[in-house]
Order: sequence, then structure tokens, then C-alpha cells
Amino acid sequence: MKKLWLVLGIMISLTSCDFSKYRLIKDYDFETRFEKSGGTETSTYAEVIKFYENLADAYPSITLQEFGETDSGLPLHLAIYNSSGEQDLEKLRKSHSFMLINNGIHPGESDGIDATMMLFRDMAGDSISSPKNTIIATIPIYNVGGALNRNSTSRTNQNGPKEYGFRGNARNYDLNRDFIKADTKNAQTFYEIFHYLNPDVFIDNHVSNGADYQYTLTHLFTQHDKLGGNLGSYLNKKMMPALEDSLKAKDWDITPYVNVFNEVPEKGFTQFMDSPRYSTGYTTLWNTLGMMVETHMLKPYDKRVRGTYELMRSMIKITDAESTVIKDLRNQARRKYLTDRSYNLKFEVDKENPSKRNFKGFEAANTNSEVTGQKRLKYDREKTFTKEIDYYDNFAVTKEIDIPRAYIVPQGWWQVIDRLKMNNIKMEALERDTIINVEVYKIDDFETSETAFEGHYLHKETTVTKTSEEVRFRKGDYLITTFQDGARYLIETLEPEATDSFFNWNFFDTVLQQKEGFSPYVFEDIAKDMLDSNEALRNEFEKKKRNDSEFRNNWYAQLDWLQKRSENYEEAHLRYPIFRLPR
Repeated sequence: MKKLWLVLGIMISLTSCDFSKYRLIKDYDFETRFEKSGGTETSTYAEVIKFYENLADAYPSITLQEFGETDSGLPLHLAIYNSSGEQDLEKLRKSHSFMLINNGIHPGESDGIDATMMLFRDMAGDSISSPKNTIIATIPIYNVGGALNRNSTSRTNQNGPKEYGFRGNARNYDLNRDFIKADTKNAQTFYEIFHYLNPDVFIDNHVSNGADYQYTLTHLFTQHDKLGGNLGSYLNKKMMPALEDSLKAKDWDITPYVNVFNEVPEKGFTQFMDSPRYSTGYTTLWNTLGMMVETHMLKPYDKRVRGTYELMRSMIKITDAESTVIKDLRNQARRKYLTDRSYNLKFEVDKENPSKRNFKGFEAANTNSEVTGQKRLKYDREKTFTKEIDYYDNFAVTKEIDIPRAYIVPQGWWQVIDRLKMNNIKMEALERDTIINVEVYKIDDFETSETAFEGHYLHKETTVTKTSEEVRFRKGDYLITTFQDGARYLIETLEPEATDSFFNWNFFDTVLQQKEGFSPYVFEDIAKDMLDSNEALRNEFEKKKRNDSEFRNNWYAQLDWLQKRSENYEEAHLRYPIFRLPR
């Protein structure tokens, strides 16, 4: 009888326990292909996703979600490591920092894919210390189409792994040029993930091209002057040195990304300026501390993966220790762009103010090429050196603009409106037709690339003139205030002179073409009446003929010049179709 009561007591106590936080750990094999191959192979797309599915099944600290769609037809996945037990992200955000790790944007650069698989496994299995104040999320493979296009030859410069994915996605886009223009479903789904997490720190794992040197690891933090304010200063003066010191203590030397092509780095090199087409340039627009990891292509694959693993561990430790500071600085930056009257739009390298760095390189020489007969660059890895070099990591502002109170986007520009909405930009549709006094840009000049770049013929060196005009808007056109968290994103996309503006990415090219023309024999009489009745115009016309021989000898150019000053000239030609409300 006593045994019966004992059994019943145990059963009752077990039924009263909450086992929801425990999961039955099945007999999963969490050793990665990288480890099984002795550091020579990387997992396939299917193996990577299955690995995270199994992790999520085995450990309550891991969740795996599907988001949207990519150009391959498959979704993006987001794995989250969260040991707190709290599932409400908004509640967690009050007490925790969020870090997002992006992998496989170029699937041939697979170091981060393997390193992050092991990192999540080791955190979940408690074989390494876990962050207390930071939630870690990863996109296991961002370029799904490229990962499925597996080969062993396309990475000419790279030392392993044996097989890997291809740089272009399912539509042959380089996804690390697509973040601002979002031509791909990958980028559009990334927006959903990014705004879902609102990460404080962002890491994008890559493998470098370029010079040869002693380092396995290089870092490419977002340019601190562009990030700006106290947040930029913190990134440059505290976070970056803390990462370098942490890795040095683990015998992993690191240097800034070596931004040279077919040159020796000891001559000095410039920090890479990550405009918003790049991942860290895009995340900067939301005041996220961003960095790319660039391992060196010629170092052994196992060493590159281990280095990436250790770098991420160091960044997690720094973020965890500085969680409150980072969150406060981001809030300061957000408030700054809500209240500032001006915005630094364009930068150039400050050649007069380089930093000094000790650099560990290899001696190199220009020798005669046995292939071309011309000079070629050749490194001698037996001859190492450490030299102090110039590192040009300071940038000066070259273009500053006044921040408008709001933009008005006519509803016909739906491709632009769609992208704004994807980025959670708040907008209000006008309730009735109305006339508003606004600032209007006229496109003065621009240069256009002669070759295609990522599906576009990019504009650059764009200049505009600004006037104030009364413009009639229709019911349904959108009023978009800059007094919102997306202020930087709005400015960088809607100001035509910005490096990666929607104008420079060809979203408004239809305004560059004149739609209505003229027949010369008809306009001749109109032109004569214009000159006869307008002395100032006549004097300007005669002066231009005297001073411009090409114009003087081109009768059509003369008529066209006059037509553009007539009432027949269409106002839409070269008029930028996004309007500004001044403060």
C-alpha cells in the first residue's frame, strides 16, 4: 500500500509540473559538414536549413521562422537565439540589445554560414558562454538562389572550400548592391526582417578580394563620419578598438578592410565608403551599428571560419557589455534626426587627415609577366614586415542640405511609394485636390554610366536648382513628414543629389525625356514673334549666338533653345516629381 501511495504521489507531482520550457532532445547530429570534412567543405542550402530546424526542435532557446519570398521562390529564414524565456520582442527590446548576423549574401563567401551554425549550436548547448543582455538573430543564407547554384570554380581567387554557391542570385543580381533600390524579392523580404528586429548591431559576413597580407581577418565598419554624431564616434573610438583588442588577446590580429586593387597596401589606403546600396550603408539609415567581416581569400578555409567564429563571439561580448550604452546612443541619434535642420548628404576622403596604423604585410614587387609581357604585381610571403601606414578613415562633408518639413509624393510614382511602405514610412494621403506652395527641384545636370550596373544605368554627379512654386496636387497624393524614425532613409532616397537616391537609380528617368516636340517649320513663326515681342530674350539669344560657335551654326539647337523658353515647353521635362515642404 505504501508503494502504491508513493507511485500515486509521484504521478500527481509530475502532472502539476510545467514542462513547456523543456523539449525532448532527439538523437540529432549537430556536427557540421565543415567539421566532419576537417575544415575543407561547407554545408549545402538544404543542410543549413535542416541544421537550424533541428536546433530549434532540440533547444527552447532557438526559434526558426520563415519570412516572405526570394527570387528563387523560397523564403528567407530567421533563426533567433534567446535564452531569456521571454518571447515578446517588444518587451525584450526594453531590456536587451538585438544583433542581426547576415550570411551568404555572396554564397561563395561561405565562412559566416559555417561559423554561425557552430556559434548557435554552441550557445544553445552551453559549450560557450551566452549573452545575458543580447538577443542574437541570423539569416542563415540570404542569397538562396546563389546558394543553390553550387560550383567549385567561380571563386578564382579563393582558397576553399571545395564547393560553394554563386555570387549572383536567382536573377543574377549582386544582393549587396540592392539594399536601397530593392529590385529583388530578397531585399524586400530583408526589409521585413530588419524592421521586425530593429537590430542595434548588424554583422554581414564576407570574404575579401584585393591585396595579399598577413591577416586572416579584416573589418569593415560603417564609415563613422557618415553614421555621424555620438553614435559614429562611439563606433570609431570605442567599439572598433574593443573588437581589435579582444581579438588580439585571442591571437587573432585584425586590420581594417584593405581597400586597394592591384596596389600594395603599405602605400596607404582609404576606408571603404558604404553607401546605402550596401547592407551596412542601408542599416546606417536606421542608426544601427554595422560592420562587414572580410576574411582574407587566400588563407585556408578552416582558419577563415574559425576567425569569423571568434570575431562574432567578441562582437557579442562587446554588445552584451555595452547594451545600455548602445541603446541610449541609438535613441540619441533617432532624436537628432527628428530635430536637426540640416543633413550631411555627401562626403569625400579627407586626404589631409589620415590615421596611422601598424600594418602586417608581405613584400611585393612589380616583375615581368610571363603571360602578358607587361609588369605584374607579385607578393613574397617569405618576406614579412610591419610598417606604419596611412589609413584614410576620415571623410569631409561636401554637400549639406536643409531638411524639409515633409515630402509630397504624387500617387503615380507607386514604385517609390511601395518601397517607402516596405520600410514602415508613415504617410498620409491628401483628402482632396489642393494647391500647395512647395519647393521644386529642376534637374540641372547629371552623368550616366555607359555600361549596365545591376540592371541600371546609374546616374551620378547630379545637380539641381530649387524654386518655390504653387503646385496642384490630387486627392490620394502622399504627404510624408520627416518627423519620423525613417527620416534618414527618406532623405537618402528622395533627395536626387544623394549618392544612392531613387533618382540616381533611374526611378524617375521618364522625366528626363521631353514628351512633346515641335515641327521646325511651324515653330519658326512662333520663335520670330517671341523675339520681336521680348527684348530681353532677344538680347540673350543674340549673346549666346555670338559666344557659342557650335550653337551659332546649329539652327535646330537655336529653335530648341527658344522652344524651351516658350509657353509650349512642358513643365514636366527635367522637373523632379517629388516636392518639398520647407520648415
